[in-house]
Amino acid sequence: QVQLVESGGGMVQAGDSLRLSCVASGRSFSSYAMGWFRQAPGKEREFVAAITWSGGSTAYADSVKGRFTISRNNAKNTVYLQMNSLKPEDTAVYYCAAKRTLITTAQAMGDMDFGSWGQGTQVTVSS
Repeated sequence: QVQLVESGGGMVQAGDSLRLSCVASGRSFSSYAMGWFRQAPGKEREFVAAITWSGGSTAYADSVKGRFTISRNNAKNTVYLQMNSLKPEDTAVYYCAAKRTLITTAQAMGDMDFGSWGQGTQVTVSS
């Protein structure tokens, strides 16, 4: 398993942007699919975005499609979540997740058991 550490969260106003980063330990980062999930107070954790090991395929929740972009830099063992046009309903703790798999499509990753999780980073969007 990899160890994951998220950063980049904070408090912003509606319409602002944030970029979250997740750094993974270990030497096999390029063998892992990566995902971002979030959990708002009183709600279940939900899928946000995912990316395949190569970065060749991505998937997004409908609620963030067109506003959020997931990307990765395998040389830096890092996955990013660029969040634009933030809304108050985006307020949540955001978690990075990893699963060692070489599947080439991200479309079903929202239902995948990722296995490794970070500690989370808080994003708060005020209206």
